[in-house]
This record gives sequence, C-alpha cells and structure tokens, in this order.
Amino acid sequence: MRFAKQIAPLLAAIVALQLAFGLGVPRLWGPVPHFWTWGNQVDLAEQISINAILALGMTLTILIGGIDLSVGALQALVGTTTVYLLTMGNPPTESPARLIGAALAGLAVAALFGLFHGVCAAKTRMPAFIITLATMLIARGAAFRFNQGNPVNVPQQYTIFPALGSGRLAGLPVPVIVMGLIFLATAVLLHRTRFGQHLYAMGGNREAARFTGIPLARNEIAVYTICSILAGVAGLINASQLSSGQPSSGDGFELNAIAAAVVGGTSFTGGIGTMGGTLIGAAIIGTVNKGLNMAGVHFSYQYIVKGLVILAAVWLDVRRRK
Repeated sequence: MRFAKQIAPLLAAIVALQLAFGLGVPRLWGPVPHFWTWGNQVDLAEQISINAILALGMTLTILIGGIDLSVGALQALVGTTTVYLLTMGNPPTESPARLIGAALAGLAVAALFGLFHGVCAAKTRMPAFIITLATMLIARGAAFRFNQGNPVNVPQQYTIFPALGSGRLAGLPVPVIVMGLIFLATAVLLHRTRFGQHLYAMGGNREAARFTGIPLARNEIAVYTICSILAGVAGLINASQLSSGQPSSGDGFELNAIAAAVVGGTSFTGGIGTMGGTLIGAAIIGTVNKGLNMAGVHFSYQYIVKGLVILAAVWLDVRRRK
C-alpha cells in the first residue's frame, strides 16, 4: 500500500507529461502525434538508459544517507580504459575474448574506486560528499591520461563492441535491455533480500541499526562498490554509442542521476526510496528533455524547467515527511 502511494503520483506525472507533449508537439506525420509513436517511445527509453543505470546505483547510496559524485567521471574512465585496451596492438583486432577481457578490466577499475569509497566512508569520519568529490577529480584526471587527453576511437571494422550501444534484440535497443535487467536485479536486491532491509534500517536510524547487529561497514562497502560497477556498465554503453572512449564524457551525469533518484521519491535524509520510483524518475527527466527538444525549446529554458522539476520533487518529499 505504501509503495502504491509513492508510485501513483509518479505514474500520474508520466501520463501528464506524455499528454502534454503528445498534444503540444507538432504532428510531423500521420494521425498519431509523433511523440506517441512506438519508435519515439523506444528512442526515449534508449536515451534514459544510461541515466537510469547510474540512478539505480545512486539510489542505494542515498538510501543509506550517502552520495556518490564520481559516477560521471568513472563512466568516462571505464569507457576510455576499455576502448584503450580493446584497440591495443598494431593492427588492432577484435575478438569476443578480448572484448570480455577489456570490459572486465574496465569494470574492475570501477569496482576498486567503489571499494575505496566504501572503506573510507565506513572506516573514517570523512563525509561521502568529500570522498567522492575527490575521486571524481582523480577519475577524470586518470581518464585524460589516456592518449594525451584525446578520444580513443574504436576502429571502423569493429562490430561487436559497437553493438552494445547500437544493437537491437527482439526490436529493442540493447541498452534498454541492459537497463531492464539491472533494474530487476537491483529491485530484487533492495526489496526482496535481507541486505535491502538492512539498507533501509541504516538510512532510517544508523545507531539503531548498529545496536541490532547489522554489519554497517560491510553493507556500506557493498553499496558503494555496486554503485561504481553500475557506473562502469554505463561507461561501457556510452563508449559503445560514441564509438570512442571520451575522457570528457559523463560530465554532469552524476547530477542527472541524483535528480532521477530524488524525483523518483528517494529522500536525501535516507531510509526512503524504491527502485521502481527511481526508474520512473529517470523516465520523467528523460521525457521532459525529449519533449522540450522536440518542441524546439531553447536549451537555456530546458535547464530552468529541469531545476524547477527537481525543486518540486524535493518540496513534495519534505511535505510528505512532515
């Protein structure tokens, strides 16, 4: 019942946005508004996939009262590392084994960052904001060390790696399928396991959770590691879509991920949030972006609208908690 009360307003917001943009955006062809066509909805899902993946990991960190500002930079570092390893050699060659090895190496880098975040947050008194702000700069700088700061391009003859970002299975883009699988995995982890119950307890009252025997340090390390690995997955998809490892990619993506989680009902005070809400929050942010783009709204106004949406979401959260 509580879950339904949290999700119902978000679903109503999605419906309202779809109606507004469907009726407001000019009909480019046919009797059905272009915004409502199947192709446009699939494109919308593909566009939100990276932000949704980042936001699902961010939800876990916010849920325990933390934050991770490094996910955008980690996305760039993992993408650049993976493409660099994948294209080594003269001439470079592509094979499934090499692709898997390069991707695992990139994800291992992300996992090490996440492990560092978790250990520092759990074992020191440093706030997660400062820890991840520092590693955001470290990860971004490390990404620029590859290829003297220039993009690392994927050779045109490669076909396997580009399919991760542009391929389709059963008519659906691969990034959308990956997003769906990650959503299911994280939803089960959070809502159907003891680990998830522990996270809610930690975010609700950390001292009470400590006295009940919940392993705070172990859970915190696990949360930050999962968040960083998901940032790595987003980095692989982004590099595949760009056909290159871009050291400057992902700039500001951490803010979009936080926005999606907050709009989806995750409370900055911790202990409140759902994966379903975060996914809908990412859809709301993506729908606003795409609708305003299709309507020809200047990008400066798009920033203003997105800021107002976030403010409204936080205000509603404060009202709900009173």
